[in-house]
Amino acid sequence: MPEIGSLGELTDLLDGRTGVYVRWSRGPDIDLGTPGSRDDLTGIALPGLSANAMDVEPWWRDRPLRLWAARRLYDYAHLPRVKDRRVRPWVLHGTVAGRGPDNEPLVTDVQPLGWVGAGVIEEAEQEIKRQRGRWGPLNRTPVSDPGPQSRRQWS
Repeated sequence: MPEIGSLGELTDLLDGRTGVYVRWSRGPDIDLGTPGSRDDLTGIALPGLSANAMDVEPWWRDRPLRLWAARRLYDYAHLPRVKDRRVRPWVLHGTVAGRGPDNEPLVTDVQPLGWVGAGVIEEAEQEIKRQRGRWGPLNRTPVSDPGPQSRRQWS
């Protein structure tokens, strides 16, 4: 599978296309041998591969595609550190078969398009650092139970 070597290359791949996703895993050789992903919390088999949409949403309007692509990569760049160091991003084309427990697309009819090179992730991180406001990855760190006295009481 080819490697996408720059954020510009990724942007060119996305320009004018729909149905493109990024998946963080050990790769299509492993993923395509299984019917779908599994929910980490419950172990339930899902009807497709968990992925993140790279298609630009209408609300993004005329903002740069480069920034969109950077944001989509940056949001999950923590996964190799928290899941498995062999996890890396790859881009694919596919069809949404449903939604996972985090409302992520579950994709079938997968056609791998390319690995995302490490340099692309670095470029994405630099692109995000240049932005104003508070941007951060979607890193979920387990929180220990603080006990009943500090739990929110719902009325």
